[in-house]
Amino acid sequence: MTIRVYESVEEIQTFISQEKAKGKSVGFTPTMGALHEGHMSLVRRSNRENDISVVSIFVNPTQFNEQTDLAKYPRTFKADKKLLDENNCDVLFFPSVKEIYPKGTGHRPKVKLKGLDQKLEGAFRPGHFDGVVQVVHRFLDIVKPNRLYMGQKDFQQFTIIDRMIEDLKMPVELVVCPIGRSNAGLALSSRNARLKRQHKERAVIIHQCLLWTKRHLESHTIEEIINYSMTRLAIQDFNPEYFLLVDGYSLSEVKNVNKHKYIVALTAVWAGEVRLIDNMIVKKV
Repeated sequence: MTIRVYESVEEIQTFISQEKAKGKSVGFTPTMGALHEGHMSLVRRSNRENDISVVSIFVNPTQFNEQTDLAKYPRTFKADKKLLDENNCDVLFFPSVKEIYPKGTGHRPKVKLKGLDQKLEGAFRPGHFDGVVQVVHRFLDIVKPNRLYMGQKDFQQFTIIDRMIEDLKMPVELVVCPIGRSNAGLALSSRNARLKRQHKERAVIIHQCLLWTKRHLESHTIEEIINYSMTRLAIQDFNPEYFLLVDGYSLSEVKNVNKHKYIVALTAVWAGEVRLIDNMIVKKV
């Protein structure tokens, strides 16, 4: 069956209401397009766990700090639709900005994030997570899925969305899927399409630093791990913004490995003009 494409809120809500009336479950994956295998792994899991799989493509203006970054974001609708069709996605929701924000972009849900949005990416991209919370809340309100699928690559993002769901008591289950990687270990990302070939080849060093951290977590101090990784990532044309070990629940920086049961290494690195993020769970007991 060919994928259904809806552009209006009214159309998709009518369809989902009809399907839910038949007792069908709905899985939802929000994306900004430029889809790749990492996205498809979320779709395939949604297919396994739900009767209906919905994917949205919407380049959300409220989560970009720089208008130039918004303008550069790849838009590949035809290729995206084909890929979703090949992976048996049922519905593609492709709304305009006016459909998502009919009253403008000013309204934001009030969520007690307890500082989760101020650290890491939040420190480098002020207001970014306000936009993420705003758009995901809006989509959940429109689609009303049983399950929401997000990738581990955006660790801080799904942690914040999990807090939003809990704080607002939203009736949806968050399902976090593992990071999709190339054979060399580079985390799959829509931004990778903008990498120059030489930068893409060298960007595997990010994954190597994460693996090194996991292996040496018990034998080296936090300071040694961070200094080693920041130095190793500062190769030609690369500029690491941060490499940190944080508590997987609170996102607070880890000072003593033994005092935390859940530790994640997170990093952001500029490879030429492209900003890459990655992470790895290095301890979870």
